[in-house]
Amino acid sequence: MATNTREKGVARAESRDKRPHATAKYIRISSRKAGIVLDLIRGKQVDQALAILQFTPKAASPVIYKVLSSAIANAVNNLEMNRSDLYVAECFANPGPTLKRYVARSRGSASPMLKRTCHISVVLDQKK
Repeated sequence: MATNTREKGVARAESRDKRPHATAKYIRISSRKAGIVLDLIRGKQVDQALAILQFTPKAASPVIYKVLSSAIANAVNNLEMNRSDLYVAECFANPGPTLKRYVARSRGSASPMLKRTCHISVVLDQKK
């Protein structure tokens, strides 16, 4: 029984994606709004992507800036990659759990208010 579990762990470790990545979970912004900013940096060099994020006037920009900086730090410190060769290979915002609240309306009624969250992920890779 234990050998099968060990073999499964080894198989998962071999098939795992070895590229540097970073994830921020439960961010209080809609995944559609974060996706607009992520589309700006997909495929760009990391320094160019950081510059774009720094001057983009969207609410998701500071959060994505931090996630991208964390992915760069993971690549440089943990995997010993050269920063000048890194580019944004993948970036996506998956929807997270929605906070359901109610807002007061006229004549004593209430309407639902959906406060959406998202999980932002950035995957880097090296130019060959």
